[in-house]
Amino acid sequence: MEKEFDLLALGELLLRLSPPNNERIVNGEVFHKQVGGAELNVVSGAALLGLRTGIISKLPNNDLGKFVKNRIRFVGVSDDYLRYDDAKNSRLGIYYYENGAHPRKPGIVYDRLYTSVNTISLDDFDDSLYKSARCFHTTGITLALGEATRNTAIEMIKRFKENGALISFDVNFRLNLWSGEEARACIEKILPYVDIFFCSEDTARLTFGKTGDVKEIMRSFCKDYPISIIASTQRIVHSPKIHTFGSVIYNADKDEFYEEEPYRNIEVVDRIGSGDAYISGVLYGLLSSDNDCARALAYGNATGSVKNTIMGDLPSSDLREIDRIISEHNQTGPQSEMNR
Repeated sequence: MEKEFDLLALGELLLRLSPPNNERIVNGEVFHKQVGGAELNVVSGAALLGLRTGIISKLPNNDLGKFVKNRIRFVGVSDDYLRYDDAKNSRLGIYYYENGAHPRKPGIVYDRLYTSVNTISLDDFDDSLYKSARCFHTTGITLALGEATRNTAIEMIKRFKENGALISFDVNFRLNLWSGEEARACIEKILPYVDIFFCSEDTARLTFGKTGDVKEIMRSFCKDYPISIIASTQRIVHSPKIHTFGSVIYNADKDEFYEEEPYRNIEVVDRIGSGDAYISGVLYGLLSSDNDCARALAYGNATGSVKNTIMGDLPSSDLREIDRIISEHNQTGPQSEMNR
């Protein structure tokens, strides 16, 4: 049976406030208002590439909630599964982001306790939700928000899986939300349901106690759990403004690794959301083919790399631009300096 959505994701929607340019939070008096959130970043990137996507979340029923809803619609993501909190004390999570300049690193201050998403529950949705998507995605951030949100997310994973959806999960570990021990204990309970797994090498070592090189680590996850595909990004930070970005993907069914030349000397405008953009490219590559990991690798690396050059959490590159970037990445001869 054909599903209504290619990809649905569950996660918190956040208001991002940033001082302009390289101004500091402690000095500046002006903030630029934007919308973000790991799972929204993923489904918006996949929507730009051509997938039918939606976000599952809960917003305060006020003007801030309307601002977020409008941004979701603007990036082509369905708001069919947004729910609204009518409580007088309902609130939207906020985070403040400060750009870095070598040797000063970028910084984040969170204000996301007691937000509306923490009241989301299975009772907010009809059972038809779990039959509506080919793939369901969420992250460790959602699991770390609190016990109620965690229980809702885990039960959604199980119900989507029961109804034939692929389960995509990004560890996305945040130390200021929970400890490594808490993350490992929780995530290991859901890994038996996960088909597509995103985990960086550093997180695998620090949170899951993995040893060996990156390929040995990826194989070990797939030996321990019925994971079909695992992806790990590889970022080299030369300075806050110059990065190299690439990844490795492992197909457990074929016991095959996929790699390519990384994108070097990326001129970083805003790195926030680039890992999520990578996931959107990988999921697009997989869901628009018969799990073609080479295609997923190419789209993931391209979308992740180009997002570093775009201000704000949300990506803005459509399929035409990404195809051009992939083509130029694979060329060895002279290239035009401008699209015209």
